[in-house]
Amino acid sequence: MKIVDFQSLVLGTPWRNISYLVIELEDGTTGIGESRILGKTQTLHTYFQDIKRHIIGHDVHDIEALYERITLLDFGVAHELEMTALAMIEMAHWDCIGKLAKQPVYKLLGGKVRDKVPAYANGWYKGPRTPELFHEAAKKVVKAGYTGLKFDPFGAGNLELSRKEYKLSLDIIEAVADAIGDNAQMHIEMHGRFAPHQAVEIARDIEHYKPAWIEEPCRPEDLPALKQVAQHTTIPIATGERLYSANQFRELFELRCVNVVQLDLTQCGGILESKKICSTAETYSVMAAPHNVGGIVSTLASLHLILTLRNGKILEHFNDFTDQFVKKAGHPYPEVVDGHFSVPEGPGWGIELDMDFIRAHPPAIENGIILDPGLNMFKKANWAQRDGK
Repeated sequence: MKIVDFQSLVLGTPWRNISYLVIELEDGTTGIGESRILGKTQTLHTYFQDIKRHIIGHDVHDIEALYERITLLDFGVAHELEMTALAMIEMAHWDCIGKLAKQPVYKLLGGKVRDKVPAYANGWYKGPRTPELFHEAAKKVVKAGYTGLKFDPFGAGNLELSRKEYKLSLDIIEAVADAIGDNAQMHIEMHGRFAPHQAVEIARDIEHYKPAWIEEPCRPEDLPALKQVAQHTTIPIATGERLYSANQFRELFELRCVNVVQLDLTQCGGILESKKICSTAETYSVMAAPHNVGGIVSTLASLHLILTLRNGKILEHFNDFTDQFVKKAGHPYPEVVDGHFSVPEGPGWGIELDMDFIRAHPPAIENGIILDPGLNMFKKANWAQRDGK
């Protein structure tokens, strides 16, 4: 069953653009892929035209050949842009394959090993960077049924914090801990900010809260620094959202410096490649908690993936607390109920995309170029407002 056409669309929000790719097969079946790429939305959609030859005319079932075309056969080493495009195309392939087989995608990947998936909330701390704001916002997360929540209290921290900023960051963590009590667990996001000595100091000062993990304590490409941190804390280390290939994850696993791998399937080649990476992680006794900052398709694809993983831990979710309108890009949306995602139903991803809604909420464009507002989190202390300013 060959692909005969495709189109790409962009849903804009104040701080993230969500990109969609829709492929069409010769029998009229359509499939959907989705991603969020920072600072390169225009480039991504131009790249789809560059690689049209890798999409049109190929059998939708041949996913390994698709991977080979975009990585090996184009000769240059694939990185974030190429692996994101590949992931979107691959996700659309799986949606079609599921529809043709009349089965949800997870059943085509080995079936499920759990009947529900725990979720943790992100994007819930919008407003002034004060302990009081974080305290009240955290209580709302627990009230919504979540038993896990993630946050970055470190402002625009970069390598080191001033003593004033250090104290404020710890005060915010204490305020969140006080708000959630024993009802939820904290996941401390560091966004790759710190030199290892600073990350170790922070970890030692918050160990008594027993957070689920500290995430990206050091620059993601500096694996020896990550190992240094891991050797000086009892808190689990999570990382992986900015790694894009199996080779990069191999080096991470071999150093034994990670406890939870957070690959983003929308940026490391798609669901099949992600399953391979997660299965390799299991051989190193590493758990998997997919990074998920996207909309309906990214969330569903990540859910289908983690359902099949023996080492699956928990799934990230943004859209209950920031830009809730993005849920309307398709239906039915996989809602979090009592802190968990349920097993999705229906063939493929089991949803219909609302392209009219997406077109009605375009990204910002200037001189014909799609703009990427981003967060500027190493310069803006109040980046968490996610207002695009």
